[in-house]
Amino acid sequence: MKFYKISKDSGKKIFHFNSNFIMSRVIQTDKTTNIGCMHLEEGGVIGYHQAVVPQLLLVIAGEGYVRNDKDEYFKVQSGDAVFWEKDEWHETKSDKGLTAIVIESVELNPSLFMPLKK
Repeated sequence: MKFYKISKDSGKKIFHFNSNFIMSRVIQTDKTTNIGCMHLEEGGVIGYHQAVVPQLLLVIAGEGYVRNDKDEYFKVQSGDAVFWEKDEWHETKSDKGLTAIVIESVELNPSLFMPLKK
């Protein structure tokens, strides 16, 4: 058994796309799948940009807001999962702080495993 840290002190500050958050990488597979842990502190933001590949955001703590190419923000909190298709514009922000796992891969299809939120 081995134990690893995904806390924000093991992460790297990201400023691309006018962002302000800490990314803690978790794993990369041979199938070009990237999994990371994002730590948005108070006022943190993952800046508005296009998804390079399909992307799944799993909120594990805190709360925040997400949007796509519309100007409307939707509240997300622990237990929510948000999926963006390749090339879809999106942004995530938090007033109080948010921690999320992000999974990026050309082969993502979350509807195979998770029901839609009502």
